[in-house]
Amino acid sequence: MANDYTALRDYLTAQTRAEFVLTFDEIEEIIDDALPRAAQRASWWDTSRAPEEKMPQREACLDAGFTATRMMDGKSVRFTKIKVRR
Repeated sequence: MANDYTALRDYLTAQTRAEFVLTFDEIEEIIDDALPRAAQRASWWDTSRAPEEKMPQREACLDAGFTATRMMDGKSVRFTKIKVRR
């Protein structure tokens, strides 16, 4: 069964920082579940990759107004607020 990323979306929505990094451990604490092994792949987090492919972790980030990029350490994710064009 897929994880529910509603808690991650809610956490991100509440953030006032434009950019920050969370470790996988911190994300697992937020969602109250273990991340799947696939989370170690950068493509699993990449919100700009294959937008037609709906993935719950990507949708949670985008719904909260953030992009997600897995860090080079393979154990953390950078969240960056999407800039709104006026």
